[in-house]
Amino acid sequence: MDSKTQARYRARAKVIKAMAHPSRLLIIDQLIEGEQCVFELTEMIGADKSTVSKHLSVLREAGIVQDEKRGLQVYYSLRVPCITNFFSCVEAVLKSNTEAQGAIG
Repeated sequence: MDSKTQARYRARAKVIKAMAHPSRLLIIDQLIEGEQCVFELTEMIGADKSTVSKHLSVLREAGIVQDEKRGLQVYYSLRVPCITNFFSCVEAVLKSNTEAQGAIG
């Protein structure tokens, strides 16, 4: 595999790895509905501000979310709303797995 192809797979893995945490998936789900400030996300997740900020930082570094500071608050939104397509695919896999297990049992 050439270096350009390797770099592309590493970049894909970085995005997928950034989403690989339940709280980050919840954050993305909330941002599908529209932008949220850190305070709102902290209340929703039920974690402290520093933990939520760390999750948001991971998502931002992977290019999944973007932020905008307004006064004392920082608002987050999805950079690329097509992430919902990925979530739909994951749900299809989960449904398929459930159906397969039902056929076995």
